Amino acid sequence: MRKTLTAASVLALALGLAACGSQDSGGGGDHDTLVVGATAVPAGEVLTYIKDNLAEKAGLKLEIKEFTDYVLPNTALQEGSLDANLYQNKPYLDDFNKSKGTDLVPVVDAYLPPMGVYSKKVTDVTKLADGATVAVPNDTTNEGRALKLLAAEGVITLKDGAATDASPADITANPRHLKFKELEPAQLPRSLDDVAAAVINNNYAQDAGLSPTEDAILLESAKDNPYANLLAVKRGNEDDPRVEKLAKLLTSAEVRKFIEDKYQGSVLPVTTG
Repeated sequence: MRKTLTAASVLALALGLAACGSQDSGGGGDHDTLVVGATAVPAGEVLTYIKDNLAEKAGLKLEIKEFTDYVLPNTALQEGSLDANLYQNKPYLDDFNKSKGTDLVPVVDAYLPPMGVYSKKVTDVTKLADGATVAVPNDTTNEGRALKLLAAEGVITLKDGAATDASPADITANPRHLKFKELEPAQLPRSLDDVAAAVINNNYAQDAGLSPTEDAILLESAKDNPYANLLAVKRGNEDDPRVEKLAKLLTSAEVRKFIEDKYQGSVLPVTTG
């Protein structure tokens, strides 16, 4: 019995020393892998560029998990299977927190993926036929964003003070009697054969092989645009050293140049390093 206890004590001591050594070498967890959720384009591509070219020099281990929708990256972040995510804008994040009871916060703006109107029927959004059907995202924030884009071009008029959660109920003038079909954002590119036009988020447009700068018949302007995509974390993790390193890389001159060179205006950097 004495020998067994002695062996167990030695083993416990060895494990304890190993654990201390692991913690010390990691700088309190600073060198642990940061798991970041993202949609494939452009967030996944931007993060992959950072992982392949900048992360090691910055002392950051990065794991990227890609998602095909806008809900799961936030629920995974709230539940802790992600450390951060990159894919959404501030109005969407605020609405998600309010509707889902999550506690997620922005860290830094990374880039602007302009939303666009696409069509196989017309080349000018002001030429849509009377009674035409326009597909729009079915989530509150992106639907409001789509309607504001159409209103900015004079296609419809929204009531004074319509916010980022504007809906078809807020339309006060619709001279072409347009009908709005609400669809999951990922389904919008596939709807182009069936509708006169669709207002599509940048990442889903590019996933479908559409070029925002070449194929969109109407594209958002970057000026005073509140829809920049941001790095988000669960509240309390804003000062995680790994998150701070990624935030610095996302706003670096190297990433800015990558975005400008790769996307040629289809995605716009919003900050400089």
